[in-house]
Amino acid sequence: MSSGILPPAPGGGPAGDAAVADHEVLDVQVKGGFWRDVFRRLRRNPTAWIGAAIVLLFLLVALLAPVLAPYSEMELPGRSFITPTHIPGPGELAQFPLGLDRFGGDVLSKLIWGAQASLQIGVISTALGLLGGMLIGLLAGMFGGWVDSVLMRLVDILLSVPNLLLAVSIAAILGQSQWAVMIAIGASQVPIFARLLRASMLQQRSADYVLSAQTLGLGRGTITMSHVLPNSIGPVIVQGTLSLATAVIDAAALSFLGLGGGRPETAEWGRMLTYAQAELSIAPWLAFLPGIAIAVTALGFTLLGEALREAMDPRTRAR
Repeated sequence: MSSGILPPAPGGGPAGDAAVADHEVLDVQVKGGFWRDVFRRLRRNPTAWIGAAIVLLFLLVALLAPVLAPYSEMELPGRSFITPTHIPGPGELAQFPLGLDRFGGDVLSKLIWGAQASLQIGVISTALGLLGGMLIGLLAGMFGGWVDSVLMRLVDILLSVPNLLLAVSIAAILGQSQWAVMIAIGASQVPIFARLLRASMLQQRSADYVLSAQTLGLGRGTITMSHVLPNSIGPVIVQGTLSLATAVIDAAALSFLGLGGGRPETAEWGRMLTYAQAELSIAPWLAFLPGIAIAVTALGFTLLGEALREAMDPRTRAR
């Protein structure tokens, strides 16, 4: 059966390049399928390997925190070493490789337990934002018309408020708790996922396979759930990976502003930054170490997300 792809225009040029790209993309789909090609391109991308290594390290540290951390999350083993003018730093005490904080807690243990807290907040908040955004985007893309108009105007209102400011406002209303932080960050991500899924679904609705399904008499719900939605989910997956990086940063920012709840000595990277301000002159590592942890973790998710986006981009798959 003919593929319907035109041969390259004589002499090359944009038309010829586009035809060659379309032909190679078609070959990929025939030989191994879309997702197989995505993973093949990811394996060949050094950025993907670096991002995956960082993310994997972060996940292992978070999941194995009870095994890796020398002390428990709320334990304060070094209180007797703290004085008003001196806090032992990295290398000063053999039993505390990265030093102590102002409460007498082991910094290494708190960084490890903080990875677990950041993973929990990042994953749950992103999942909440993903579910809410996909529901709105699905309804807008499926029904269109006045449903689409009403939902998108609500999304526009949310998008008019800066992301972090919206999260701070919601967290302040819900109160100081970890769940309030998760809901606040998730709610601030809903408009992004909703817009992205809606746009992807509107693009898929004009595809030939949708017209063929309508010709066969399939209902709108069947076409949407069985064909349009599965083919529209790719960009949302990429955005979800990138949003994990944003969620980790936003969680640290909300804790830094005092909206994360919990006791002051709780192991969480943002809260560690908050209470490190008073000791910057005598213990700068208390701010430096959790700041590096936040930055590296966000970098890992960003690199992996960007590599995934490039691997799924139809304009680059044929290169």
